[in-house]
Parts: sequence; structure tokens; C-alpha cells
Amino acid sequence: MPRVTRDDVSLAYEHERADGDAPIVVFLQGIGLGRWQWRWIREGLQGTEQLSPDTRGTGRSDPGLAPLVPRLPTRLRRRLLTGRFAYDVGGLAADLEAVLEDAGVRRAHLVGLDLGGAVAQRYALEYTRAASLTLIGTTHGGSDAVPMPDETREQLLARPGPTERETVRHRTRPLFTDAFSNRNPHLMDRLIEWRLERDPADPSLEAQLGAFERFDVTERLSRLRVPSLVIHGAEDRVVPVANGRLLHEALPDSQYFELENGAHACVIENAVRIAERLERFLGAVSEGESSVAVKPQHL
Repeated sequence: MPRVTRDDVSLAYEHERADGDAPIVVFLQGIGLGRWQWRWIREGLQGTEQLSPDTRGTGRSDPGLAPLVPRLPTRLRRRLLTGRFAYDVGGLAADLEAVLEDAGVRRAHLVGLDLGGAVAQRYALEYTRAASLTLIGTTHGGSDAVPMPDETREQLLARPGPTERETVRHRTRPLFTDAFSNRNPHLMDRLIEWRLERDPADPSLEAQLGAFERFDVTERLSRLRVPSLVIHGAEDRVVPVANGRLLHEALPDSQYFELENGAHACVIENAVRIAERLERFLGAVSEGESSVAVKPQHL
């Protein structure tokens, strides 16, 4: 697995190459989630070149945290890592630039969920390789954004049971609709195993959450001219759907698609429809068509 070092932190990424002039799609992870989250979307985008970095502290990338902070008592550590010692979205965008430079990527379509969507926005504002943005279940931040509900935030950080498996299962519930979880018990068990193996430890999870909560590019979005596709689940319990609507309104060149009954983990629940929409969007961008949608549409 390729690696690059930035700011003394080793960053890993997966790079699946394609023949010819296939578009390059970069998948940016959500808070506390590994590369596994994009499995179904990636399968639906056959014929593209695909690159998936591991966010700091996730998968095979190093955490890059101050050595003593992870060893502090949980309450104090959590306050510091979601506050002054959180990751910075600007730094995560710089990580992405280092990965793309190392991979020899000149232009790429960025696809991000929540924190990954924040990184994509910041990256497109400060670097030159973004050909388009697909922003899923995310926000532009700032005072206008609707915050994560307190009960969801508590559940994403909670440790309710004596085993790691019980903890991960509890933390996974807000990501999906209850109907999907109930219909797919075997898949949910499989996801729990992947999360145990590939998701970040608590200190990095907290630092990622802190970066997302402190993110704000509201005053800069009018300068972002990259074609954008905004997708949001109407029943998102992590990042309320109002944020997707606000983001679409603030972006100069964007389409907006709202998934009726869609949850935060719509990249799994609604993978086929999202992959189809994303494929059409990438085709339009490649052909130089305007991506502005006059009215929001529903998937």
C-alpha cells in the first residue's frame, strides 16, 4: 500500500489504476469510518481510476496526535481532542494534497462524506487539482449550520457495554435507518467486523469529530467555482438535512439531490442510486456541461 509522509505523519492510501484516460475519483472518509464505507459506490463506478486515502488515525495512517494526549483520562482527553487539539480540516486538506502529489494525480473528482466533504471543500478552495466535488451528508459549517443533535453526538462517542463489539454496534445505529438495520442483520454484523478492524481508535475519532465541528468556509464558498453535486439523506440523524440544502444554496455551481428516507450512511443504504447519479454527474463534468440545477431533485 503506498504511503507518503507529511508533517512527520505517515499517510497510507489505496490506488486502483485504470487504462486510458479514465476519470480519477478520490474517496474521502467520514468521521470514524474506514475505507470500507465506499465499497459499494466504488463497485458502481467501474471504468474509473480510484484513490482512497486513510484519514489520519484511520486504517494504516498514523494518528499524528501529541503523544501524551491519548493517554489522558477519557473526559479530559475528549475535551481536548474535540477542542484545541482536534485535527484541522486545513491540515487534512494538506494531507490530501500530499497524497495526490505522491500518486501523480493532476486532476481528480473528490467524493466525501461529512468530514470528507468538509476536506473536499477546503481542498478545492486552496489547491488546484479538484475537477469536481461530490458532497454527501456534510455542511459548510459556521453559525448558519444545523449542529449534530446532542443525542447523536453522545451515541457516536459512547462506550455502553463491556466489549468493543457492543460499543461499535451502539455507535453504528445512528448512521442507518432502523428499517435498513432490521432488514439486513447479517450485513450489519459484517460492518461491525470491518469497523473493529479498520476504524480509528477513540482519540483519532474524537480529533476527527472536533475538526468537523470547528469547520467553517461559509464566507469563502462564493469563490468556489468547481462543479459540485450535493447529496443528503432526508432522515440523516448525524448531519441534519437542512445543512445539505444550505450548502447547495451557497455553492455557485451545484446540483442538489435529496434522498427520501435516506440516512447518513446513504452511501451504503442507497449505493446503487448514488453511484448512478454520480456517474452521470462525472460524465457531464467531463463533457464541460454546466452542473447548475434550477430546482432540487430527489433520488
